[in-house]
This record gives sequence, structure tokens and C-alpha cells, in this order.
Amino acid sequence: MNGISNALNGLYDISGVEVGQHFYWQIAGFQVHAQVLITSWVVIAILLGSAVIAVRNPQTIPTAGQNFFEYVLEFIRDVSKTQIGEEYGPWVPFIGTMFLFIFVSNWSGALLPWKIIQLPRGELAAPTNDINTTVALALLTSVAYFYAGLSKKGLGYFSKYIQPTPILLPINILEDFTKPLSLSFRLFGNILADELVVVVLVSLVPSVVPIPVMFLGLFKNGIQALIFATLAAAYIGESMEGHH
Repeated sequence: MNGISNALNGLYDISGVEVGQHFYWQIAGFQVHAQVLITSWVVIAILLGSAVIAVRNPQTIPTAGQNFFEYVLEFIRDVSKTQIGEEYGPWVPFIGTMFLFIFVSNWSGALLPWKIIQLPRGELAAPTNDINTTVALALLTSVAYFYAGLSKKGLGYFSKYIQPTPILLPINILEDFTKPLSLSFRLFGNILADELVVVVLVSLVPSVVPIPVMFLGLFKNGIQALIFATLAAAYIGESMEGHH
């Protein structure tokens, strides 16, 4: 018992370890990670402002901006339909929100001058450069596909854990834990690595040299947003599959 207690205490101590410096707010007795909130609010403001502009004055003959937003919406619909199937309609807002938030967050790390904003502690960076954000997005995806399966099949949804044989029950349960882990760490690792590479190159070589790497990073960051949204839609579609 003492060994188990010591192990649990050790895990608790590890959970308090911080990497780098962080700026916190105290809100209603809770300690809130202010850096992530600030950058997330900026990204949300950009998305809301773009949405307002897109729907404020729609034209019968679409303008260039209207064509762009309609193309983005059609793209999100295609991704949702391909992964979820004919019942994709109600899930387009969720998949679209995930894709756009991650896409703009990733690009903000390279395009917005976060570093010039001085904080009492730490510094600002892309929201997806923080593990708390990517874990929250992954957990939202898990809640979404559980809700999709339960709303479609009821309690019969849980029969998937003993298919095709009850022997696979532990593995099928473990799979639901590994999905959010893989989603969160894949996104976090790629964004963090990209920003670190740019920082190192800027410190070692003249400013012109890292520019191609930054453009490559923008492309890769867009792909990461697409991968996350596609996997989220695939998990939802998998949970809604009927029994055969």
C-alpha cells in the first residue's frame, strides 16, 4: 500500500511540473492559463469577424470574398460527407468549427507578431502550440463521437466493444483512450516542432533564409488542420455505422 501511495504521490508531483514560464489569471478561485485564452480569443475574433463579413450582404452574383467563403463551406461539407456518410448534415458545423479554429490557430503562430506583446511572465504563441488546447479539442471530438453513436443506436452502441469477439473487449476500450491521445499529441507536436525550427533558423542564419521554411510550415499547418478535422469526422462516422 505504501508503494502505491508513493507512486500516486509521484504522479501528482509530476502533474505540477511546468515547461517554460506561464502567465496565469485567478478567476473565481481558479488558476487560468492566460496566454492560451488571449490567443484563442484573438483567433475566435478573427473567425467571427470573417463570418460577419461573409454573411452581412450576400450578393446574387457572388463577389470574390463570397466565392471564397462558399468554397470553404463546400470543402468542409465534402470532408464531412466523405467521412460520415449521408447523415453528415448536422455535423458540418462541428467539423467546420474544428477545422477553421485549428487552421487559423496554426497560421497565427507564423503570421501574427505574438512575440512583440510583452507579458509579466512567458510569451504568446499559437493556441495549438499549447498541449491544453489540443487535448481540449481532442476531448471535444471524443464527446462528439460518443454522442453520435449513442443518439443513433442508444445503449446498443456499447455492443461494439465485444465485436467481432468479446476477447477484444480490452483492446476496443483502449482504442477509445488512444484516439484523443493521438489527436492531441500529433497536432501539438507538429505545431511546436515547426515553431522551434523557425526560431532556431532565425537565430542561426539571416532572416531571408528561414522564409522558405516558414512557407513550408504554413502548408504543413494547414494539412494538420485538415487531418484533425478528417479524423474527427471519421470517428463520428464510425460511431454511427449501423449493425450488419
